[in-house]
Parts: sequence; C-alpha cells; structure tokens
Amino acid sequence: MSEDKEDRPPRRRSTRLLHSGRDRSLTGPFVNPPVVHASTVLFPTVEDMQQNRQRYSYGRFGTPTSDALELAMNELEGADGTVLCPSGLAAATVAFLAVVSAGDHVLVTDSVYGPVRRLIDGLLRRLGVEATYYDPTIGGDIAGLFKPNTKIVYAESPGSLTFEMQDLPALAAAAHARNALVLFDNTWATPLHFRALDHGADLSIISGTKYLGGHADVMLGTVAARGQLWTRLRQTYRDMGLHVGPDDMYLALRGIRTLPIRLEHHARSAMAVATWLQGRPEVTRVLYPALPGDPGHALWKRDMTGASGLFAIVMRGWSEAQAMRFIDSLELFGIGASWGGYESLATLPHLDGIRSVTPRHLEGPLIRLHIGLEDPADLIADLERGFAAAAQV
Repeated sequence: MSEDKEDRPPRRRSTRLLHSGRDRSLTGPFVNPPVVHASTVLFPTVEDMQQNRQRYSYGRFGTPTSDALELAMNELEGADGTVLCPSGLAAATVAFLAVVSAGDHVLVTDSVYGPVRRLIDGLLRRLGVEATYYDPTIGGDIAGLFKPNTKIVYAESPGSLTFEMQDLPALAAAAHARNALVLFDNTWATPLHFRALDHGADLSIISGTKYLGGHADVMLGTVAARGQLWTRLRQTYRDMGLHVGPDDMYLALRGIRTLPIRLEHHARSAMAVATWLQGRPEVTRVLYPALPGDPGHALWKRDMTGASGLFAIVMRGWSEAQAMRFIDSLELFGIGASWGGYESLATLPHLDGIRSVTPRHLEGPLIRLHIGLEDPADLIADLERGFAAAAQV
C-alpha cells in the first residue's frame, strides 16, 4: 500500500530537486522532458487562437522544456516564478528594468560584477537612473545612504573578485523600512546553499552559465521572485522579448539534478587547496569566506549551508610577470573567464578602475582560482609546479 502524502516525512531538498519539473504533462512517460524547438505553435481554429485556449501559444512564451526548468528553479529558489534569460548579465538587466524608472536612485555594492557595473553606469544612467556605490561590508549602516528616491539595493555576496560577504538580512531590513527592493546576485553559493528570497531579497539573480549547467557549455541566467513582484518581472521579461534556446534549457535542467553532489565536491576540494595555499610563503592572503579566519567567515557560517569552488589568493610581493608565469605554467588549470564548470581555472584580474568607494590596496597580484572536479592532490601538485616556475622569473 502506498504511503499517504500527508503522513510522509518531508523530503530533503536534494531529493525534491531531483524530482522537480518532472510533471508528466511535460515529460510524458520519459524521465527527462523533450527538447522542444519551436517558434510557431498551431491552433485548431481561429477562435481557439483568439481566446488562447491552449497551454502553449508561441515558442517565446513557453514550451514543455522551459516549463520544466522554470519549475525546477522555483523549487530550488523557493519562488513563485522564475524567468530564463540568455546570460547572467541579461538576468541582471531584466531584474533592474522590472523595478526601476527614470529618476530613481539605486544603491550598488562596490564589489559588483564588472559587467553589471557597466550596465549601471551606461544603460541605466542614460535612462535617468542614478547610482551610488557602497562598501560591501556596510551592513545595516546602509540606511545612511538612502535618498528619498532610492528604490533599489543591489547586492552580491561574496563580492566579485574580492569575496566580501554581505549581511543580506540587514540590507533588506534597511531597504524594506524605506519601501525599497533588494536585488541579489547569488551565483557563488547558488540557492542550494543560500536561498536569497528567504533572507530578504526580492529578486534572486543567478548566472546559470556557472554551477547550474556545471559543464562549461551553457549560456543562461535566471531571476526568481515571489508574490506580486513575480507578475511584474514576468511582464517586463515578455516585453523585452527574452528567451533561451531549448538545448541550453535542457542542459541546465540536467545540470541541476547533479548540483548537490557537484557542489559538495567543489567545496571539499576548494577547502583542501585553499588550506594548502594558506601555508605557502608566496601567498599573503586567501580570500575564501568558507575558510576560518576569512573576514566574512562568520557571516558565511551564519547564513550559508555550504560553499562553492571559487576563491582568490593575494601574492606576497610578486611582480605581474611572476603571476603570469605561474598561471601559464599550470597544466590542469585552464585560463578562462567563466567558472562553475567541472574544470579548474586560473585568471589574473585587475582591480584598477572597478572600485569607486572602497579601493583595494593589495600586497601583490590577485589570482582567482576555480577548483573543479579534479582530484585535489593533483591540483596541489600542479600549483606546486607553478610556484617553482614563478620562482625562476
């Protein structure tokens, strides 16, 4: 006899995630949904089309493939609805345009992802939106930066490149007390380890290109919302004509199924490598909130249930030539901008010109590392070779 659903103990998130978006009306008898390539959708009669009497009406407005991914994201985010965008930057763009108008003022973390800063200083400024950047560690003191026309706080935690943790509940309390909304980039932790909507965010933004896909082959962004804001977000999304290709939707949905075990491996390996790097004389600091001793560790431990594989190291007195030699000599770490896939990456970002209120004066070059799914012992051996090569410069 089957167990009554009301008597069944609550299922854990990883189990629910495996089964989300698997409505048989979408998938039929198959485990995975069909990959529907569609623009035109046919109606049986003119009246049916005029009255919109069927579930699907036009490819851009939804297919079984998009519905399955949106339902899975709703489960992951704890949201009433999610829109799918062609990139993380597109997701941030539609989130802003859903809630700002000409004459509004927005508060933006100074550690924001660089392309989003360009969006704010370029397109939004041309549309009449004013921005003030704030120290990412400001917490509840952000209340002192609000203006009468402040409508948005845009946060990202940990911060891009420099990994400062932000106190989202404190930011949200200050914003909501002044009838402002909070937009939150949650790409690093993913909603698996931090449900931004549960901690005060009004819109949760994810670059699904990273961990949701997990295999460096997807371009995707998502924005999740609850309540009336979901209706507003969905309408803006439709007005902008955004859409994601069905193959990317399918790959992202497949990636979500393995997200818990992949993130567990990423975090475990990242901690092993970060701890080893802490002991290297060439490294003055490891910027990784999950690491005890990191300035943001207490906030990370309070709010998040896990970590991912991305962090940075600051080199002790190295020249840029040494940092370049170090990265170029690595065999297991690719050199590439995106992260969150199965492969390890190393990049040499520059902080010049991307901070306006909290300039970072570092002891040496900043090297960002993404720890992939390789064996951490092999990654450490590869980094050891890199240090040996840098010593020759």
